[in-house]
Amino acid sequence: GSIEGIVESSGLSKTFIGIVLLPVIGNAAEFTTSINAAARNKMDFAVKIAAGSSMQIALFITPSLVLFGWIIGQDFTLHFQLFETVVFFISVLITNYLILDGKSNWLEGAMLLATYAIISLSFFHYPTK
Repeated sequence: GSIEGIVESSGLSKTFIGIVLLPVIGNAAEFTTSINAAARNKMDFAVKIAAGSSMQIALFITPSLVLFGWIIGQDFTLHFQLFETVVFFISVLITNYLILDGKSNWLEGAMLLATYAIISLSFFHYPTK
């Protein structure tokens, strides 16, 4: 597989590639659209795009991959390690808290970027089995 080749050549873990790099690459179109909407001062549209994209992946794509894996005989489960589960839970809480009022400012954006950087660094340094 191509992921194994990247893991061997780069020294990055599968977890880091799957949780940090692939989502950034896979959602580049949504990121670009959100940034353009925010630059045009349409923050509600930018937040809806970002949140909608995340919900689509969580509620449609991931379960579809489980079913597809079952059809082709490839194991794919939704079993996450404790560390991954805690990080996802905290990131959902922080994001929900920051977008709950429907408004945004530069400080909230900086807090979300800092949270993403911390999560990325934690998965980069997280020991793999």
